[in-house]
Amino acid sequence: MSLQKEVFEEYKSYIENHMEENKEGALKVKYNLEHSPLFWNDMVDKTVHIPKVYDKNMMAKFEHIANVTYSIFGKIIEEYRNHEDYRALFPFSKELEELILLPRSYDGFLPMARFDLFFNEENEDFYFCEINTDGTAAQLRDLEMSKALINNPAHQYVIRKYNLSGFELFDTWVDSFIELYNTYPKKKDNPNIAIVDVLENATMGDFWEFARRFQKRGYNCEICDIRELEYRDGALYSKSGSRIDAIYRRAVTADIMARYDEVSDFINAVKSDSVFFAGAFDTQIIHSKWLFYVLHLERTWRFLTDEEVQFIKKHIPETKEFGSKGISMQEVLSNKDDYMIKPMDAYASKGIYAAGREYNNKDWEKLLPKVYDCGYIAQKYCPQYLTHNID
Repeated sequence: MSLQKEVFEEYKSYIENHMEENKEGALKVKYNLEHSPLFWNDMVDKTVHIPKVYDKNMMAKFEHIANVTYSIFGKIIEEYRNHEDYRALFPFSKELEELILLPRSYDGFLPMARFDLFFNEENEDFYFCEINTDGTAAQLRDLEMSKALINNPAHQYVIRKYNLSGFELFDTWVDSFIELYNTYPKKKDNPNIAIVDVLENATMGDFWEFARRFQKRGYNCEICDIRELEYRDGALYSKSGSRIDAIYRRAVTADIMARYDEVSDFINAVKSDSVFFAGAFDTQIIHSKWLFYVLHLERTWRFLTDEEVQFIKKHIPETKEFGSKGISMQEVLSNKDDYMIKPMDAYASKGIYAAGREYNNKDWEKLLPKVYDCGYIAQKYCPQYLTHNID
């Protein structure tokens, strides 16, 4: 038995033998989460009683997945930048293409990303579900749910037997951000930092915590609405009048492009290289769900290694535009259990996400015409692995 399975069995056994104690603990966890920053709009994210624990062997495999993926994505970004015919494969507007091609303020390709996988723990096979490089969120969710484990009796029992450690997502990003900033040719010794977004769409709990962590390191840091920034005399200023030297961009590209005229000061500052910002707009190449389509093109395979091509074939679900220029509606209608419909460029599950196998024929036939030729993709359905747990 692997160490990972051994730890899971310890959780399971303790819960089964101390059910009342764990019921009481679960209610305390629920209460704490409902009185935490995660409680929003009269609800809180659901959680489970057995936290996900991985051993070092599994973490090494995840690290390998991340390294191969990062290598592929770096090559794709550079190919997009350097070759017009490759740029033509992506459905980006001229305005967005211009932003994507701006020089990066830092060394590297993806300052921050979250790779979402459907991972089978039995055979270690996996499929990519989604790639987030723009405004990657959920750091506070991870922090608060980890803190709530203090009231989980099974977890307290297990950590007395095993050396478990979590992942710190705030201070590590501060370290990475400053490291990136120090590669900026116009860097200053003590930069004023701004976290920017369209604030009605923002995950404010994340922002407040990040601002505290930057401030704890001695940096001035404020949270700004990207529409309220002012560009004058070759510098970018916040609404409060503070000059901004470095930006942590949480505003997703889709939100920026939808408000292009409202964010002209930010755009002008970026175009003139008057402010450092991470991440650059070329992260949108990877963030767009259209990437999954381009990954399967022979044009992409030309500049990848054989290992990388096989990685794509095995782990990236086949994807096509759900429209007259891509897959036919009849194909998706006739094989509904094989397809998933998603918006081409959305986030936080906005838009319609529909798996054919979750619909009956009548409802599927009613849904598809509503989204055909409307900026959606059709993606091969990925089987999902079920993990035993207690909710």
